[in-house]
Amino acid sequence: MSQMYAHVNVKILDKEYQVACKSDERAELLDSAELLNSKMLEIRDSGKVTGLDRIAIMAALNLANELISSEGRGDSLESDAAVRIQAMRERVESALQSGQQLEI
Repeated sequence: MSQMYAHVNVKILDKEYQVACKSDERAELLDSAELLNSKMLEIRDSGKVTGLDRIAIMAALNLANELISSEGRGDSLESDAAVRIQAMRERVESALQSGQQLEI
C-alpha cells in the first residue's frame, strides 16, 4: 500500500524550506514549523544568541527539554490517577460487600 506524500513550504526565520511529509501529517508539520519558528524568533530577539546554527540548537534543546518535562508530568499524573482509581475501587468493593451482607 503506497502512502501519498505532500510537499509543504514552511517559513522559519524568514527562510523558506520545502519539506516532504505524508499527506495526512501536513497539519502537524505546519504546526511544528510554526512552533519552531516561534521558539527561534524568541531566542533571536533575546539578543543573547547569534547565528542561525546556534539559534536552531538552542531552540531544539528548549523543545526537547519541554518534551521531557511534559513526559515526566504525564507519568506522575498517571501514577497518581492509578492510586486514586485503586482507592475508589476498594471503596466501591467495600460498599458492595456491605450491601450484599445486609441483603442476606
